[in-house]
Amino acid sequence: MIKIEEKKNIMNNWFDYLQSEICNQFLDLENKLTKKEKNFKSYSWHKSKKEEGGGKSCLLLNGKIFEKVGVNKSTVSGKFKKNFQKKILGANKNPYYWASGISVVAHMKNPKIPAVHFNTRFIVTQKEWFGGGIDATPCLKDLKEKKFFHNELRKICNNNKKNYNKYKNWCDKYFFLAHRNESRGIGGIFFDYELNNWEKNFKFVRDVGLGFIEITKTLIKNKIKKKWSRKEKEIQLLKRSRYTEFNILYDRGTKFGLNSGGSIKSILMSLPPKLKWE
Repeated sequence: MIKIEEKKNIMNNWFDYLQSEICNQFLDLENKLTKKEKNFKSYSWHKSKKEEGGGKSCLLLNGKIFEKVGVNKSTVSGKFKKNFQKKILGANKNPYYWASGISVVAHMKNPKIPAVHFNTRFIVTQKEWFGGGIDATPCLKDLKEKKFFHNELRKICNNNKKNYNKYKNWCDKYFFLAHRNESRGIGGIFFDYELNNWEKNFKFVRDVGLGFIEITKTLIKNKIKKKWSRKEKEIQLLKRSRYTEFNILYDRGTKFGLNSGGSIKSILMSLPPKLKWE
């Protein structure tokens, strides 16, 4: 049986590796198209008490493919604020926590390529569990792309004996803007509180992370050479305002980061570089 400290060490190392792999894969795509050497700008941050951890954030701006992509990894610990304890599994009995995870948001220059979001995490309170997911937010409808996207996510779930329909429905419900009565995008999968069988759940989380890279590369390669119009760019900017509304009003990761002493700069990195409201 793996001890909890060893699990923490394994997860911290995995998220370090995955952050590096995502940045390398995205740079490879970007630099092959531009034939220039663009790089992520990275910075490290620490909580006010350095022994409670921190993270590393990587940002790429103004590329030919990626108008903005942020890849954040953090490992933090501490004590939840009293009014937040009841919202976190196991924190009502033990307000002290340890959490490690990675979060990625990529906003594309070409409005025909959807924005993509991915995150996975491992959290320890009185209990320990995995959570995360992948979703896509296109501004232009493409039923063929939507079918491909969901089929790939179904394969990942099926290969790990996970309930794809449950995670898909959870994602649809989660990424919904109640104040506008509309979905943020085409959904994906969302899961949380994966408590049992640590080894199998860790394999699933690894597959979701590596799957995100391959799915995103395919979405980009399928459309990177397609031309787009000013009108389509305007549609993208308006869609991004919906994306922003969700992240500020509903996103769990945003709320968790703000309530666990995270870096404000890193928490808000997911916001689009340019957007428009009517």
